[in-house]
Amino acid sequence: MLRVLSLCCWTFLVWVLLTWTSMAETLLFGAGIAVAAAVALAPLGDVVRPWRLLRPRRLATVVRLALVAAGQVVTANLRLSRRIWAPSRPLRSGMVVAPTHATSDGGLAAVGLLTSVIVDNQLVDVDRFDRRLQYHAVAVPEGDPEQVREAINGPVERLVGRLEDERRTER
Repeated sequence: MLRVLSLCCWTFLVWVLLTWTSMAETLLFGAGIAVAAAVALAPLGDVVRPWRLLRPRRLATVVRLALVAAGQVVTANLRLSRRIWAPSRPLRSGMVVAPTHATSDGGLAAVGLLTSVIVDNQLVDVDRFDRRLQYHAVAVPEGDPEQVREAINGPVERLVGRLEDERRTER
């Protein structure tokens, strides 16, 4: 029952974020979809309880992660706007492989999704076994693989790793 309740909370949150409305009919419909999805997905495995986000250390890390990602999104959009308005700037787009320190499937998914929101780099492929992420980059960063990782996925990866560490210590 706790698993269904947790899934219901998460799916309803996703519904609210996707629809971004406060109309009663839309919220009620979303609640119904959330319940149906939660019941259907509950047998697939355990779910992180959404109220665990309210723990002070975890909440601080999540807020920091949101701020870092938002800051990178704004910076990347400004760089892209500048590139569009000044097309004479050299364009060094291409594919780049960045190593990752994320080890869990959830960590890899979070790092891949969050770094793909930033318009500079779009995740193309994940190599779980060799721990590498392949991106299509608007501007390919220079340097060795560790410098590329630091430029693309390092800041987000550290915060996601901290969240995973906190989750492991709670068990």
